[in-house]
Amino acid sequence: MRSRKGWHSRGYLPHFDGEHVTQGVTFRLADSLPKAVLELWQTELQPYTPEDRRNELHTRINAWLDAGHGECLLKQPDLAQIVQNSLLFFDAERYQLLNWCVMPNHVHVLFNPLPGHELSGIVHSWKSFTAKAINKALGRTGQVWMPDYFDRYIRDHAHFQRAMVYIDNNPVKAGLCGKPEDWPWCGACVRTQSDS
Repeated sequence: MRSRKGWHSRGYLPHFDGEHVTQGVTFRLADSLPKAVLELWQTELQPYTPEDRRNELHTRINAWLDAGHGECLLKQPDLAQIVQNSLLFFDAERYQLLNWCVMPNHVHVLFNPLPGHELSGIVHSWKSFTAKAINKALGRTGQVWMPDYFDRYIRDHAHFQRAMVYIDNNPVKAGLCGKPEDWPWCGACVRTQSDS
């Protein structure tokens, strides 16, 4: 078993991995954000402080994704279900799944990694399994997901509540449904069904 890394990078984005750290993760389809757009934003954000640059870039990426750019493979119910099933599969074994939302071109997940399971390994397993399953369902090969992911460790209860609300409301904000529980590939829908 590898030790927890704290702050680290795989050459793309910085990541924080630690024991008992609730994580908010976003990963996106390979065609959801053109490289030229991302490079333009990074140039525009150079005068910002590193933390402000990271926050503003995250805001811009989320707005772009919510606008529905790219092929949006996950609009197809069978493909969205593959991703949701993958998230649910190791819940309570490798991580405690707290909330999630499978959007047409990206995925948000809020979870607690369980002892012996690192953030990078958990996200890699989701992306690897779903990429193979999605390609098989589509009868094709090739890249499904962007190589990296965006993560943010949850600092306190207020941050946790904001993350829960953001994930629940993402399909509403993107104009995909009227209420969070109406979107079938999210934690809000599953929680509503289990309460009935």
